[in-house]
Amino acid sequence: MDINLARTFLEIVATGNFLRAADRLHVTQTAVSARVRSLEELLGRTLFVRNKSGASLTSAGEQFLRYAQTLVQVWERARHQVAVPPGRRAVVTVGGELSLWDPLLLDWLLWMRDAAPQVALRAEVGLPESLINQVAEGILDIAVVYAPHQRPGLKIELLIEEKLVLVTTSRRGQAQRATDYVFVDWGPEFAAHHNLALPEMSNAGTFVGLGPLGLQYILEAGGTGYFRLKVVQRYLKSGRLRLVPGAAEFAYPAYAVYSESVDAKILTPALVGLRHVAGTGLTSRPRASAHQPNASGSRRAASTSRGSGSR
Repeated sequence: MDINLARTFLEIVATGNFLRAADRLHVTQTAVSARVRSLEELLGRTLFVRNKSGASLTSAGEQFLRYAQTLVQVWERARHQVAVPPGRRAVVTVGGELSLWDPLLLDWLLWMRDAAPQVALRAEVGLPESLINQVAEGILDIAVVYAPHQRPGLKIELLIEEKLVLVTTSRRGQAQRATDYVFVDWGPEFAAHHNLALPEMSNAGTFVGLGPLGLQYILEAGGTGYFRLKVVQRYLKSGRLRLVPGAAEFAYPAYAVYSESVDAKILTPALVGLRHVAGTGLTSRPRASAHQPNASGSRRAASTSRGSGSR
């Protein structure tokens, strides 16, 4: 099948209109209509219902949507792999959750550049479920996520055993009022344990869905919040942040997920690099944050008091 048929189908879905799809594809509306007819003939089903407001998917179109997305992704991956840059022997593709790009993916790219110069690199950022699906479909070689679920044919490897700690800009090292507290969304399990440990902070004045954003906010505006220990260590040393004495801590590891069938020549150097940068805990500048799964791939939030031997 011509991959342009799938691309055209997805563009119509995205724009909801044949004409707008034609504009974005830089072809005529007649060409778009012809491609849709060809695709419908190949599938033996009508994919769109056209009306005054644009175009909507039929039930068959809804079913084809996920396959069209996979077709285009796999094609792009194949095209990228075939077009290995001169002087490189392979391409490795690693994807990570949004808050993992800095530092983990960035440090990995830098490490691979020096340690495996013969391998071309591709790094992507996305949502965990999408990243895991792309590993299963062979689009990504490795996904680095916080809450992987075990799936047939995939391996899960612990990369980072991290913990979330409560820090504050208060010079006295005490948690501030709820109105000055920044609640960072580390997932539903963290929220449940957090509300048990700190019920007075359950109605925080500020809610943030990304660790680095919350951290930069309290550094600028002042406040209190939970962040990865490795992320805040430099600020603890400089005195810009302080640990809140006696506050609960929460375990928060991250994992590498990869296929059992991936080429070892591609996988091995990439995994070695991830293990290295995860183990060194490089802290050359402000760092990103994490979520929390357990060793079996399910997310958990283990609350402990500082100094009790928690991770």
